[in-house]
Amino acid sequence: MITLGVQRCGSTVLAGISGHLDEGAAGQLQQVLDGVTAYERDLMVDVHHMTSMDTGGLLHLLDLHRHAELLGLRVLVVGWQPQPQRLMADVAGIPGPGTATGERFALAGFRRLIEQRAQRARDQSDFAAGSLPRS
Repeated sequence: MITLGVQRCGSTVLAGISGHLDEGAAGQLQQVLDGVTAYERDLMVDVHHMTSMDTGGLLHLLDLHRHAELLGLRVLVVGWQPQPQRLMADVAGIPGPGTATGERFALAGFRRLIEQRAQRARDQSDFAAGSLPRS
């Protein structure tokens, strides 16, 4: 479960995420983009207090990033914590501690790679649990 705070400062939308980002966060994350105007140019997502996330949460964060870019916003995610960084590194297949996956999050090619692999991991998990894969 996450706690989400959204503020608008001039041309920037500031969003702070706290807690565990998981499958249930889709609706809350979409609230970040509610009311975005033509005057806003940037979205800064602060994840300093996001202690953990799972692949469902990662997919929601990637979806938020993609939708923000479609609205014309530049997106910056700051404050990556160790567990979310490890999850992204594991999903992306980047070995070793201390990999700078948070810094790579802004690269469209990296986001596509990690989104494809996270979706595959989630589908495999759903299949193993006996539920149907998502489309």
